[in-house]
Amino acid sequence: MGYKVAVVGATGNVGREMLAVLAEREFPIDEIAAVASSRSVGSECEFGDTGKMLKVKNIEHFDFSGWDMALFSAGSSVSKEYAPKAAAAGCVVIDNSSLYRMDPDVPLIVPEVNPEAISGYTKRNIIANPNCSTAQMVVALKPLHDAATIKRVVVSTYQSVSGAGKGAMDELFEQSRAIFVGDPVEPRQLTKQIAFNVIPHIDVFLDDGSTKEEWKMVVETKKIMDPKIKMSATCVRVPVFVGHSEAINIEFEKELSAEAAQEILREAPGIMLYDKREDGGYITPIECVGDGATYISRVREDPTVENGLNLWCVSDNLRKGAALNAVQIAELLGRNHLQKG
Repeated sequence: MGYKVAVVGATGNVGREMLAVLAEREFPIDEIAAVASSRSVGSECEFGDTGKMLKVKNIEHFDFSGWDMALFSAGSSVSKEYAPKAAAAGCVVIDNSSLYRMDPDVPLIVPEVNPEAISGYTKRNIIANPNCSTAQMVVALKPLHDAATIKRVVVSTYQSVSGAGKGAMDELFEQSRAIFVGDPVEPRQLTKQIAFNVIPHIDVFLDDGSTKEEWKMVVETKKIMDPKIKMSATCVRVPVFVGHSEAINIEFEKELSAEAAQEILREAPGIMLYDKREDGGYITPIECVGDGATYISRVREDPTVENGLNLWCVSDNLRKGAALNAVQIAELLGRNHLQKG
């Protein structure tokens, strides 16, 4: 027996990916609904490669009563208005926005890292999906933390434009084409030219000089893994369409060699270790697109600190950073909490 599942924000980048992942992983579904704003009503969404087309339903009139789960990926404003309504109707919300992530009554879940925390969903009937850059990082950090206890993390990200939505992807394409034909380039959605450039600015600036994206990585990692971990992040938008990359420096309480870390990562859930010390012996973002794994390369010891390691982490941000993680949460929820006979 399957579940009744609604995907809210079904016409967006992540919403379409959620539908694709649900189909690919053969999630047990009795009924599936594509839900979006009124401007998308009348359009259709493809349910993965099943050949089934879903007519988009208007969220303003959608009744969540009788639905088991709703995967939200329509932004914080939509989640603020409709997630509590869905939850009150008995539908468990898995929310991809940042709105509920730091709510103490809402579990923030990465299934490979803290599956036991999902039991807290009953307080509000809402489960939060972490930030895309956080999700892949904690998958990499958790098995190492279990082995040697992480004291401090310094991460620099190289985040693709898809993390900022379809408009940013269009902007990279249009700017690249404009440069080649000699047309003027005007930033619209992003703060500066993104084509052939990098922008050290994602989300709004905070009073201490960090950006909200950087703050999210810090506080979400503490909530998901361990509040004692000290962390510093610098988040950078790069001219890549899909796939986030991270250079991560880790300081441990106990000694952990690069070889031991490689062995741990090789066996860890959700991770693919590809680490050859030769030309091309590492994974780049273009190679991870469409894959659900978090790829780790360039594992090496850091001689500047005691018990330090460096590594390179790459993942498809639309998948593990959003859609796949949400579906994995739904699978965990169905397997352990909403079983149907």
